[in-house]
Amino acid sequence: MDKTQPHPLFKLATELGPLLVFFFVNAKFNLFAATGAFMVAIVAAMIASYVVTRHIPIMAIVTGVIVLVFGTLTLVLHDETFIKLKPTIIYGLFAAILGGGLLFGRSFIAVMFDQMFNLTPLGWRILTLRWALFFAAMAVLNEIVWRTQSTDFWVNFKVFGVTPITMIFAIAQMPLTKRYHLEPASLEASEAEAGDVRKG
Repeated sequence: MDKTQPHPLFKLATELGPLLVFFFVNAKFNLFAATGAFMVAIVAAMIASYVVTRHIPIMAIVTGVIVLVFGTLTLVLHDETFIKLKPTIIYGLFAAILGGGLLFGRSFIAVMFDQMFNLTPLGWRILTLRWALFFAAMAVLNEIVWRTQSTDFWVNFKVFGVTPITMIFAIAQMPLTKRYHLEPASLEASEAEAGDVRKG
C-alpha cells in the first residue's frame, strides 16, 4: 500500500526544524537548554509526520529514540559529551546496518528511505554501499569536529555543515538511481516471475 506523500516543504520542515531549534536555543542560552528544546522538537516532528502521513520513517524513529536517550543522559548528568556523541552513534548504527545487510546479501537502504524509488538489485547494492560508506565517514567527521573544536563550532557544523553535505551527497546519487531505475512494467514482471518461481 502506498504511503501518503507529504508536501516537500513539510518534509523539509520536519527534518530541518528540530536542528534549527537546536541552533537558535543554543545561540540564545546554552547547549543544555538547546538539548531539551531539540528533544521536544524531535518528538513534535514525529507526531506531525504521523498526523499528516499516518507514517513515521524508520530513520526518523531510530534518530528520535537515540536523541531522547542521549539527550536525557546529557541533561541528567549535565555532560555535553553525550549529545555530541549522538551523531556518531546514529551514523555508526546506520553504517553498520547497511554494511551488515550487504554482507548477508540484503539491502536495507530501501527501508531506510521508505522506497522512494525502484532500482534493480545491482542498483540497490551499489547505492547501499555508497550510503554505508557515507555514514561511516560522517561518524568519523563528527568525532573529529567535536573533539577538536568548540561547542559553538560543533553546533554550527551540525546545522550548517552536515545538512548541505548530506544533500550534496544525496543529489550526487541521482545519476546512479536513473541508471539502475526499474520501470513499473519491469517491476511487475519481476514480481510476477518471482511469484511463479515460488509457486513452482
